[in-house]
This record gives sequence, structure tokens and C-alpha cells, in this order.
Amino acid sequence: MSTEKHTGRVAAVVGTATAALLATTAPAPAVAQDQEMAAKPTVVLVHGAFADASGWNETAARLRHQGFRVRAVANPLRGLDHDTAYLEGMLRGVKGPKILVGHSYGGAVITNAAAAIPDVKALVYVAAFAPDQGETLGGLLEQHPDPGVPPLPQQAFQFTRPDGTTGTEVMLDPAEFADAFAADVPAKTAALMAASQRPIAAEAFGQPAKQAAWKTIPSWALVAKKDHAIAPSLERFMAKRADAHITEVDSSHAVMVSHPHVVGDVINRAYRATR
Repeated sequence: MSTEKHTGRVAAVVGTATAALLATTAPAPAVAQDQEMAAKPTVVLVHGAFADASGWNETAARLRHQGFRVRAVANPLRGLDHDTAYLEGMLRGVKGPKILVGHSYGGAVITNAAAAIPDVKALVYVAAFAPDQGETLGGLLEQHPDPGVPPLPQQAFQFTRPDGTTGTEVMLDPAEFADAFAADVPAKTAALMAASQRPIAAEAFGQPAKQAAWKTIPSWALVAKKDHAIAPSLERFMAKRADAHITEVDSSHAVMVSHPHVVGDVINRAYRATR
């Protein structure tokens, strides 16, 4: 056999062996993605009043693309005590470190619940309440009025509970929902949000926070400068008091719908600073 042919055959064998080795050692794309997700905390997204978990869809998609595991919680909206207990129970079933993200009323829920969960790495407030221990959301709204923010167009209705007592639910007038909640969201999307909004129990605004997890857990806050649901000045006050890293954006209250990339950027900053 000629030296040239022998060399060619050796090269072919080596090439085949190398290809086989790479095929067995290099992780498949799906495996690599699973490994990346396992290395990052789970981002738990908690919506607020007059909304549901679907409002996080675009934010969740971006986070998953970046290698995060994501849980978008169906917040019961039954009151701060009830919703805190519900979130605590759910969080205990999520293994590993977690970043909690709360929008609006959801910020109060994560503030209360995170204190009982030892592996929460960061809190992220998205146009959200961040009450101190003993404060109520109604009290915060009354103590920090903003003449530039009109009263919410609330509608209330009552219902009879199975035990015979009467409950009161609060929702937003669908005809005024866009202006109050989602002024910079496409009109068709805002109309669907108004139609599918979930009412909140009236007592949610009068129950005092029992914990203030931002006192011990690093916090980030996104202030929506065109918010007509929570005054931007109140959002800033709570964020500064929590010593949160603050980002501001020209957005309505529905910032996770109109600016999901900004929400994702803030969550990524929280991750990088606490990993």
C-alpha cells in the first residue's frame, strides 16, 4: 500500500473517531438548555389585582429564552393573608434559589411571603406595592395622594359565600380600564385585558402586611412614570425606602405588557447581582 493511501485511511479513521467522540460528549441542545436552567434561579412572577398570569406571557417567554425557569402564579386575590399563605405553599414546592417578581398588589404578596422562604435571592417590584410591616395598601394610597393620578374607576359587587356571609369584590370599569391600567397597550389587547380582568376581594386593601422582606432581601424596583393605578411618586417612595435599585420607564401600570424587555432587563440585573 502506498504511503499516501495509508495516510488517507488513517486520517479518515481518526476523523470518524473524533466525530463519534464529539457526538457522545457534546450535550444536545435540549440537554444544554436544561443544564443552563438548572444553574439559574427560578423566576416566580406574581400578578396583581384586575389582571391574571397571562399578563406575564411575553416576559416569561423572554426569560425562558435566556435560560431561566419561570413560574407565573395564579394569584388568588382573596386578601393579603390568604394570598401570602398560598404563595408560601407554592414556593416551598419550587426547588433551588428563587427571584420573586410582583406587579402592583402582587408586590405586597411577595413582600409578605418571601420572609418565610430562605432561598429567595432577590425581590423585584414592577409598578408595585412594597408595604412595611403593619401598613395597609389602602392606607398607603390615602397617605400619598397624587393630584395627577385620578381615582381608579372601581366597580364593586357582592356575592353570598357558601357559609352565608357576604363578600365584596372590586373590579375596574371595563369602559375606563385602558386609561387607568393599560394606556400604552394596543387597544385590542387592552380591551381583552379589561374583559378578562380578575376582581379582587375588597378586604385585600385593608389587611396590614405582617412582614417586610425587603428589609433583609436585596430589592429592585421598576417605576412606571405614567402609571394611573399607583401614583409614580408612591412607587418611588416605597422603592427608596426599601433601598431598592430603581429603574424608571415611560409606561402605564401594565408595564409587563407594554415593556416586557425592560422588565426582563431588571430581573436579569437582580440575577447578576445576587448569583
